[in-house]
Amino acid sequence: RFCTSNMASRRSSEKSRTGTDKYSVLLPTYNERENLPLIVWLLVKYFGESECNYEIIIIDDGSPDGTLEMADQLQKIYGSDKILLRPRAKKLGLGTAYIHGIQHATGNYIIIMDADLSHHPKFIPEFIRKQKEGNYDLVSGTRYKGDGGVYGWDLRRKLISRGANFVTQVLLRPGASDLTGSFRLYKKEVLERLVEKCVSKGYVFQMEMIVRARQLGYTIGEVPISFVDRVYGESKLGGNEIVSFLKGLLTLFATT
Repeated sequence: RFCTSNMASRRSSEKSRTGTDKYSVLLPTYNERENLPLIVWLLVKYFGESECNYEIIIIDDGSPDGTLEMADQLQKIYGSDKILLRPRAKKLGLGTAYIHGIQHATGNYIIIMDADLSHHPKFIPEFIRKQKEGNYDLVSGTRYKGDGGVYGWDLRRKLISRGANFVTQVLLRPGASDLTGSFRLYKKEVLERLVEKCVSKGYVFQMEMIVRARQLGYTIGEVPISFVDRVYGESKLGGNEIVSFLKGLLTLFATT
């Protein structure tokens, strides 16, 4: 219940009406109809238990499987103050989904995560605790430290992920152990500044955010997380993503 304590002493440029911190969760979705009810239920559960003020912003990119209709049902269940639907007509990519989400977020902290249950909401209280502990500008979930880990991946996927991370560490020295993960908590104004600076698309976008954060002198906290491969649906990481990741990495190396 750390969200209800130590608030009087805290100052923030952007507070919700209650005078406490508010957390806006951005959930970009594409064909996540089966996963969405469970991820939303878990978010509501863990935020409720820690008594945090929150909202969940679902950014659906024109999913043909009925994800938006499911989101509409969830909004009716949990209320339009907690579930915000901010859909887009077609698939426009992760970076622009975050920009779109930030514009509608009323929280002074923003949490980004995958909607496919590979990121468990149970770690969010840890993220919040960690952020308060060091007043970090951003907190990143790491699969490569402490109790962190990856479950449900074959050796190929693990090697690609570890390899991508290793090459990035060598080239960019970013000051964080997990760069390609997408489970993070940001101060809103920090995320806005980083998104402005970032030029990458796709999976490289997550990595660039950490690299730019280090460049701009932002502080980074880390929380070990377990990453579970998709519960329902197909993984979206294909061979062309690996190629574009390497290209993006080299571009970043050349420009930072």
